Amino acid sequence: MTAPNEPSDSELLQSMLAGDEDALAALYRRRRSSVYRFALQMCGSQALAEDVTQEVFMVLIRERPVFDPARGSLNAFLLGVARNHVLRRLRRERFYVALAEDSDNQGSTNDAARTTGPLDNLTRTEAIESVRRSVLALPERYREVVVLCDLQEMSYAEAAEVLGCAVGTVRSRLHRARGLLIAKLRPEEEAEMAEATTKSARCFA
Repeated sequence: MTAPNEPSDSELLQSMLAGDEDALAALYRRRRSSVYRFALQMCGSQALAEDVTQEVFMVLIRERPVFDPARGSLNAFLLGVARNHVLRRLRRERFYVALAEDSDNQGSTNDAARTTGPLDNLTRTEAIESVRRSVLALPERYREVVVLCDLQEMSYAEAAEVLGCAVGTVRSRLHRARGLLIAKLRPEEEAEMAEATTKSARCFA
């Protein structure tokens, strides 16, 4: 959210294109984390996500793309550029790296550890990693709608701006993606329940 007295994203972009380095720095600080999180959740590699984030802002500097605020937000525009770079890199390199905890997630994990026991915290961490692995395993067209709508908490309209498609397409892909996630997660949950039951049985043996 932009404060009332702060310039908008489009105003910063115009100042940046006019040669204002401070405007570039302000825009980078404001939107870097959003671009990075999206790239990280799409690829699972911190190194690749950092590269993509740098590339997105280099596109603004080098190519001076035409951004029309009437067609959507600058954040959606930047995520659209990030999406293209992520997919290009993944198709070229053809591998995924397990998603590591970033600093924000480490902080939330430490807070949880203060209020729950170590076993509860371990279970929570394992559940998060299971979801992340399942998201990364989705086909690209389904993964990106889950990342945008469920992880980034964008509206269908905002996600459609990023993907350059109709709102109905986002809605139908997300419905299908959630079904695939449930199918992927259910076997893991059943395996964990079976393991827990086995361990309980051993205690009474």
